[in-house]
Amino acid sequence: MSNDLASAFDERIDDLPPSVDRAAVGRMRFVARVLDDSVRIPGTGVRIGLDPLLGLLPVVGDAVSGVLSLYIVAESARLGVSYRALARMLTHIGIDVAGGSIPVVGDLFDAAWKANTRNVSLALADLARGDPTPTRDAGVEIEIE
Repeated sequence: MSNDLASAFDERIDDLPPSVDRAAVGRMRFVARVLDDSVRIPGTGVRIGLDPLLGLLPVVGDAVSGVLSLYIVAESARLGVSYRALARMLTHIGIDVAGGSIPVVGDLFDAAWKANTRNVSLALADLARGDPTPTRDAGVEIEIE
């Protein structure tokens, strides 16, 4: 398991502009791996993370996993991911928390939905485009007199 988690930092990120903070991307991938894929269920090819395990705790578990998922959104915003992509990421988390809060079925939903992995992929795709969009900081300076 520790090798799997460590490899989240080692994956190459060739499609991103050089200005993107590689360490931040590594941290985002690590958090996604811990929350979505850190444990292989013996005898299967299925991997789950802390997200569905935390979901076993009624109400509190889903809330905690939702808050942990916000780290990826916050780091993405800091890296310059577009507002549209950030809104989609928040929607993924909302679906994850809402779906995960359904007793029993919600835990299975959490194991399959993998909102954090989706969010990292969405952020990386947005950053790889590298085009400044109207939703990104356009370098507008405000002068205060």
